[in-house]
Amino acid sequence: MYPRGLAYLQARRGAEAAAEFQKIVDHRGIGPTAIEHSLAHLGLGRAYVLTGDNAKAKAAYQDFFALWKDADPDIPILKQAKAEYAKLQ
Repeated sequence: MYPRGLAYLQARRGAEAAAEFQKIVDHRGIGPTAIEHSLAHLGLGRAYVLTGDNAKAKAAYQDFFALWKDADPDIPILKQAKAEYAKLQ
């Protein structure tokens, strides 16, 4: 599901990407500590940006940041996510 979501993002197909990432978030077998789960929140944020739903995008980014609150702030994906989130403000 995750690679398919990334492919939809790259193709700029936000609705399809959001559907794939939502499947991961909703999957009971993928716990919040799994990397796919937290990155799916980031993917959701990016997908919602593509669809123009900034409110849902902000919420998804905030969920991602909550899961990564204790991460090293210099991790490139976290820095990139913060820059993308700042553009939504």
